Amino acid sequence: MNDRVLCSIKEGVADVRLNRPDKLNALDLAMFEALVETGRSLMREPGLRSVVLSGEGRGFCAGLDFSSFAGLAAGASSGPRPSRQLFDRDQESPANFAQRAAWIWTELPVPVIAAIHGVAYGGGLQIALGADIRYVAPDARLSVMEVKWGLVPDMSGTQTLRHLVRLDVAKELTFTGRVVGGSEAVGLGLATHLSDTPLEAARALAREVAGKSPDAIRAAKRLLSGAFASATEEGLRLEQSLQGSLLGRPNQAEAVKANLEKREPRFRDSE
Repeated sequence: MNDRVLCSIKEGVADVRLNRPDKLNALDLAMFEALVETGRSLMREPGLRSVVLSGEGRGFCAGLDFSSFAGLAAGASSGPRPSRQLFDRDQESPANFAQRAAWIWTELPVPVIAAIHGVAYGGGLQIALGADIRYVAPDARLSVMEVKWGLVPDMSGTQTLRHLVRLDVAKELTFTGRVVGGSEAVGLGLATHLSDTPLEAARALAREVAGKSPDAIRAAKRLLSGAFASATEEGLRLEQSLQGSLLGRPNQAEAVKANLEKREPRFRDSE
């Protein structure tokens, strides 16, 4: 893992920070690689309970750093090319390499809470949309900005945006690339909560989530994500299956016992 993304874990809460502040955390190849590798590493953490995703410096992420991808311009036959192609795929995800920098946050088994300040443009917004919950500062600026560069969203944004806003809203934002502020972002559904201190708010929620049964939280994320993407019958069967996997298990029994004894629960890490 390179230093484009910083990650630390304390009491089950991962603090993940995009770390290219001099470029407003713009996405170069190293940032793509660091985001994907950080997500993969977190998937292997049995004690992980929740994740906070934020950006260092003056903004969350300004989107693609076009100067670093000059060699990928359409029809380019010369010039430096990244060592790994953005459209590469592997068997562990439906997303290609570029898409996975944003999509991998949906694949994590625990809740991911994004804290957005400054700008979240283009690919930066798509990364934020991969989170389960988003806190946004009032003066933040968000944009589906790809049309400015003659492009369309291609980092999984279409798959996350369609569950958050109406189709006409998604089209208007994509057709125009206009910038919206924090309050409008919440009103449209791009963000969950408005906060003067989004990082502190995200961390507080992450700690609250970390105090719940990790089995129930992981099952809830899987259930709700699956329910929104499946037919009714399939969703109902998933609901039954996941509930059956929780009933009578040690963490479920501990949740009941702690409530009856009016004390803080002592949960085990998920297996």
